[in-house]
Amino acid sequence: MCCSTVVGKHCSSIMSQRTERRGIHVDQSDLLCKKGCGYYGNAAWQGLCSKCWREEYQRVRQKQIQDDWALAEKLQREEEAAYASSHGVQTQSTTPPQPGHASLGPFSKFEEKKTNEKTRKVTTVKKFFSPSSRTASKKETQEGKTSPSISRHASFDTDQVSKDFVDFLKNLQKPGREIHKQCRVFLVNMSSKKDLGADELSECVQDFYQNLADRLMTHFKGSSESVEQVMDQVEKYIMTRLYKSVFCPETTDDERKDLATQNRIRALHWVTIQMLCVSMDEEIPEVSENVVKAITDIIEMDSKRVPRDKLACITHCSKHIFSAIRITKNEPASADDFLPALIYIVLKANPPRLQSNIQYITRFCNPSRLMTGEDGYYFTNLCCAAAFIEKLDAQSLNLSPEEFERYMSGQASPRCSSAEGEWPHTGPGAGVAATNPVLAQLNHNLEQLSTISSRQEKVMEAAQSLQADLLSWTESVQREVNDILEKYPLTCTVSAIDANNIDNDNLPPPLTPQVFAG
Repeated sequence: MCCSTVVGKHCSSIMSQRTERRGIHVDQSDLLCKKGCGYYGNAAWQGLCSKCWREEYQRVRQKQIQDDWALAEKLQREEEAAYASSHGVQTQSTTPPQPGHASLGPFSKFEEKKTNEKTRKVTTVKKFFSPSSRTASKKETQEGKTSPSISRHASFDTDQVSKDFVDFLKNLQKPGREIHKQCRVFLVNMSSKKDLGADELSECVQDFYQNLADRLMTHFKGSSESVEQVMDQVEKYIMTRLYKSVFCPETTDDERKDLATQNRIRALHWVTIQMLCVSMDEEIPEVSENVVKAITDIIEMDSKRVPRDKLACITHCSKHIFSAIRITKNEPASADDFLPALIYIVLKANPPRLQSNIQYITRFCNPSRLMTGEDGYYFTNLCCAAAFIEKLDAQSLNLSPEEFERYMSGQASPRCSSAEGEWPHTGPGAGVAATNPVLAQLNHNLEQLSTISSRQEKVMEAAQSLQADLLSWTESVQREVNDILEKYPLTCTVSAIDANNIDNDNLPPPLTPQVFAG
């Protein structure tokens, strides 16, 4: 059983259309665990909370172990029966060896070999499925002490987290040293389990969280607040070091889901705030500012390494959404207002690796954060929003199938249809005033760029025409000059200055050439 089960089974059951307000309605009781324990459920856990999911997972795993044991014993009995039937005569003629004899005969050697094989099979099965596979042996632990540090090539951030963790544990004195030792041993063990699947790695981390939390609860004498503080630091230290190996591992299809979700959101770029019936007026500057902050927070989630930090981004995003709704309505926002707004923000933000981040939080976050509190509530709604986007259709947006297909194919645009008065869902007074101001500014800029582009094309055409005219004029002038030169050739007569010239006598005295004897 994989924890990355299709999320639509849970979220589709908690989302219904409210025809009187054309909105998305969620029954808040359906966000809770389906077993009625009172904690928040998770779509990736088939609507169960972390506690109930682990119990169910353990039950299925124990059943699988029993089935493997039964299969191994069945195969062993069949092989023994086949061997006994094929060597029955030899077995009857051979005298059973007496106790203490050195030689036990070929059949006994075969039995010994089969017993060893059976032991190996059962041990392998038991080792794979039992909790002991997640506990390092003493030899491995000793080797881990002398082996190079796991974070030898870690980044500066990782080193800083380690330093902060050590500083935090110093305040706990002896328990702090024990916690640091346990974390180090756990990291060494995890470094040898890179071949395990994502669910097995998640189980290892969750077991470590549970065991450490139980010990801390005993040490702090039931002070859950102190335990949470320590567990937050432990999670930050552990997951910062494990992030590269457990986030979007190759053994899962998280990357394929990320690409599918991104393409799906890109294809839904035309969905407007009116279609989702979001109670936010982005023409109000404060509302627009909160929307931008919400989009920034949900995008920033991918840059965080620690599950708790990713949850904090979701929480900040959700609070900005609630603020935007409150400012628009001048009253506190309701849960029915929140989910459509969150869907709208996700569509506008198109967060990178959304599915991988959801799965990472689900697998490796401290389970208490997902089961209760505002973090768990907001995360559950984000899972529902992602599931809604995957299943979004014409009925979800109160459109006809023909309209939905035209918008999806790019043949029509809701904004253009609204401006022409063809879209019946905008209502009176909608039009440009009800359009997203950011999109309106974008469209205005695009129109200006289009005008500038057309003017530039005209200028370029005129410049090319002028260049052609200049070339033609130059050639025309050159031809005219050549024609004149051919018609009136120039002849130049050169004579010596001192040569005899009859005209020299007519010159005035200052200009009369004079001859000097050499």
